[in-house]
Amino acid sequence: MTRKNYWARAAQTLTAAFVVALSVATVVPAQAVTYDPITGTGSTWSQNALDQWRKNVAANYGMTVNYSGVGSSAGRRDFAAGSVDYAVSEIPFQSKPEDGSAPEVPTRGFAYMPIVAGGSSFMYNLKIGGVRVSNLRLSGETITKIFTGVITKWNDPIIATDNPGLTMPDKGIVPVVRSDGSGSTAQFTLWMSKQHPALWNSYCASVGKATPCGLTSQYPLTGNMKGQSGSSGVAGYVSQDYGEGAITYVEYSYALESGYPVAKVLNASGYYVEPTAPSVAVALMQAQINTTPGPDYLTQILDGVYNSTDPRTYPLSSYSYMIVPTEVVAGGVFTAKKGATLGAFASYMLCEGQQQAEALGYSPLPMNLVLAGFDQIGRIPGAAPAPDPNACNNPTFKPGDSPSNNQLALTAPQPAECDKVGANQCTTGTGGSLAETPISGAGTGGTASNAVAGSADPATAAAAGAAGAAAGVTASYDENGALISGTGISGSAVASPFTLASSAWGSGQSTMLFAAVLLLAAALLPPLIWPRLKRTPAKVVAK
Repeated sequence: MTRKNYWARAAQTLTAAFVVALSVATVVPAQAVTYDPITGTGSTWSQNALDQWRKNVAANYGMTVNYSGVGSSAGRRDFAAGSVDYAVSEIPFQSKPEDGSAPEVPTRGFAYMPIVAGGSSFMYNLKIGGVRVSNLRLSGETITKIFTGVITKWNDPIIATDNPGLTMPDKGIVPVVRSDGSGSTAQFTLWMSKQHPALWNSYCASVGKATPCGLTSQYPLTGNMKGQSGSSGVAGYVSQDYGEGAITYVEYSYALESGYPVAKVLNASGYYVEPTAPSVAVALMQAQINTTPGPDYLTQILDGVYNSTDPRTYPLSSYSYMIVPTEVVAGGVFTAKKGATLGAFASYMLCEGQQQAEALGYSPLPMNLVLAGFDQIGRIPGAAPAPDPNACNNPTFKPGDSPSNNQLALTAPQPAECDKVGANQCTTGTGGSLAETPISGAGTGGTASNAVAGSADPATAAAAGAAGAAAGVTASYDENGALISGTGISGSAVASPFTLASSAWGSGQSTMLFAAVLLLAAALLPPLIWPRLKRTPAKVVAK
């Protein structure tokens, strides 16, 4: 190749490199967003989900979202004091905290935004003949009697009635409760106060609390109860060797994480159900949402969930809130720039983040709550508009769905026959312990693995259809009880990436710049080296 041709090719390559460099200089800045770090405190119930989402946005968008799981009560107090940008809680601000502390009155405007749903589970550590039990069943009355000190032994006749397939051991029960103010305690005690008020009020009176006794964030300890701080604290106690005989209330995610089982809880249809993502989704179809504008807007009313007649329902299902500011206060820690970060993070959580909810032990939010969350994003100072719902990629709905639909609920499996009240008891493991438990009692066994999506006997299917219709959802079943169609049931929910604006510089931009440098090197270096290579042989010959 002649030097003239070489320089011509170099000029062409240089032009191409210039085009790439120009794209880095022009296209990338148009997409670049700088996110100010934000900080929040609060719930440990939803912390596993939050921690995963925080990692995701840090890796993909250069976004720093700090969070400390100090308990819902502490998180609400931090937000009210204006020391954090956001908080997370399962219950709203309390005007008359039951611990006698000052009313929780924020000094700035705020809104409750749903972020993730889940089931409050009962994780336990129990063995029969040295073999770990993984298929325990408990009715609501039994659970309430355990956590109010009425039942103190695992071989109590009431527990034996729930578990005909097990010969329960003569071992003391150790209820493990939260020692800090928590949304988990509030949700659990609210359920007891609504479903078993006589037992709960009697217990409250015995420990000196005024009655009638409603929800409390501070569990009143008595007897041989053990108090532990945080969800990881109660789960950690139960999962230790010294925790044999213990049982606690904790979000389902922590049982999965610990590798321990949870009790199947008896619902209003006479089935013992585990708090899986589909069973929570079905339950929350009966939740009512406070839609009256005001301080309690979007707070949940769960009476319908507790008493749902759909056999797939897990009765202790609920969701968690992020408390977001709706105004910037002069001299406060929150700014409109932080609002841009908070809004972007919220959009991520409500859309792509929900795709990971089930794997993390939670249940993704349905469309109506996502849309309500979008409205709250619009109230955050500095936040960009919420995304188009049709591009959200939330697994509970697909483009064109009605807000009353929930794809996860419509395809949720019916419980197995051995999960029904009676002599049968499924041997299949639950939670984070999937090993089967052999039959040791007078009852017969069975497996829950034979339940497929939508399958049930015709009567059960009819009940499921009626429950769905009451929630504005329709479904059709064949003569065997298998789900064949329903409103919004055709197709599947999209599960592809939901994108936020990129941070100021990321791996994509670095790759483009590196490519430009390589092209420049390819254009400039060979012509500079070529003359030297041409002269070198002549010098060697002359010598």
